[in-house]
Amino acid sequence: MNSKTRIRHKRVKNKISNTFIRFSLSVFAVTAFFYTAPIFINFADKNFNNKEFTNNSKNILNRTLTKDNTFAEDDAGIQSNEIDLLYDILEENNSEINLVRYTTSEINALFREVKYDLDEVRDTKLVKPIDIGLLPNEIKNIGNTKKRKEMFIKIVLPLIVKENNKIRIDRKRLFTILSKNSNTTIEKKWLEKKYKQYGVRQNDLTTLKIRMDEIPVSLAIAQAAKETGWGTSRFALKGNALFGQWTWSGEGLKPKNAELGEDHKVMKFHSLQLSVRAYLRNLNTHTSYRNLRKVRTELRSRNKPLDSTVLANHLDKYAETGNEYIEVLQKIIAQNNLKDFDEARLLPSSKDLESLI
Repeated sequence: MNSKTRIRHKRVKNKISNTFIRFSLSVFAVTAFFYTAPIFINFADKNFNNKEFTNNSKNILNRTLTKDNTFAEDDAGIQSNEIDLLYDILEENNSEINLVRYTTSEINALFREVKYDLDEVRDTKLVKPIDIGLLPNEIKNIGNTKKRKEMFIKIVLPLIVKENNKIRIDRKRLFTILSKNSNTTIEKKWLEKKYKQYGVRQNDLTTLKIRMDEIPVSLAIAQAAKETGWGTSRFALKGNALFGQWTWSGEGLKPKNAELGEDHKVMKFHSLQLSVRAYLRNLNTHTSYRNLRKVRTELRSRNKPLDSTVLANHLDKYAETGNEYIEVLQKIIAQNNLKDFDEARLLPSSKDLESLI
């Protein structure tokens, strides 16, 4: 083999060797990239892309739904006062609209006109959307206990179902927001509003989910019946206070048997509807009812209905009588078959019905 041939073979050999080396380096680089990229992306997500509500909502939702301590509210919470928690209610309390106080005969005539019958509600689970703003003064004069109870239930039932429905819609919106990769400015502002209403620290989605939930209709009716004597109390007739909620800063009625030095009042409301809203807000935010909310969350987790007699066991701090108060509520629920209304839903309002009201 001459010198020229050797040189040519050497060049070919070197070229093949260089090509193999470059190919090997390329394979190594590609392999290294696909191996390290997930690590780098994960690091970047944790350290550079952790902005609130941005590309992290699904992770938050998963943690909210699955973590072991999902039943534990944030004990630290925030120092929310009455004005913060009820600000929307207090604003409406200043309404200049004068509500009409109908008589019992006028209300009964309306019920007959729209065929509002409790037996039908128990059967169909559908409630007429009747909004009675004030209790009739004559309700205390109804001698027949059964008829007085029936009128009281007919008045408060649509109000309770309506407020629960608002909470149900809010809760659905909360889960919709959490299921998205990113949220709009409107959605962020809505969350901020709900944090304030429910006395929850900013971004504490677990506690917000626990607190933003319904109260069984039967439990609400039983408490309203107990606190007002089925609509006959002074607080109910003069202050639209269905649940005897106390206030230290709002407008209220002074209890006649208040001891010297006690400065609380029973809160007055512009309408019965606002009283129901404030009651639900109270049970959903006050530390005294944390165990009620915990049990409610446990029932939700097991896809069980919200049992009013079970939840009532955690209302011993609602009244000074404690356990006796619980027993009274459970008897009211059982004796009046109030659980029949727990699945009730409000019928859509119609122009004809609105004109009657």
